[in-house]
Amino acid sequence: MDFSEISQNRYSCRKYDNTRPVEEEKIKAILASARLAPSACNGQPYHFTVCVGEKARLVAELTAGMGMNKFAVDAPVMIVISEKPYNASAGAGAKIKGNDYRSIDIGIATAYITAEATAQGLGTCILGWFDEKKIRKICNSDGKVRLVITLGYAKEPEKIPNKKRKSIDELVTRI
Repeated sequence: MDFSEISQNRYSCRKYDNTRPVEEEKIKAILASARLAPSACNGQPYHFTVCVGEKARLVAELTAGMGMNKFAVDAPVMIVISEKPYNASAGAGAKIKGNDYRSIDIGIATAYITAEATAQGLGTCILGWFDEKKIRKICNSDGKVRLVITLGYAKEPEKIPNKKRKSIDELVTRI
């Protein structure tokens, strides 16, 4: 699958086959791609906690507050992304320029995770609604939890929804 196909096929999966575990080699391939994601001054200011089994279920339940993300409990894997400190050069640049490079870097790594998962035939959904303090405790994390990604095989048959996006003219100015 080339990148264009990955872009067309990647979507926020909300129906997982909870009877089908994700193979360890696929998880490793996804994490290897995320490790290669570019980051400010190559600082990689994040940590990935891969939760499976009971830990995945507990994390999924903590994304379901106020009726949100009910589907997450069927995902066999949850990847928790925690923020880590900047390295010296990225920290200095962030302070001087007033830019939060960690958020940008976490976004790029997340894109790599979801793209590689799609290439591996897996579904993902990026979650920003969760009980951060309780997830930190489950993951034994000292870094702020920024995102949680569900990971698993889509329940069959799931049709990829039409992508509703702005037109190129709305998004791009060429000067």
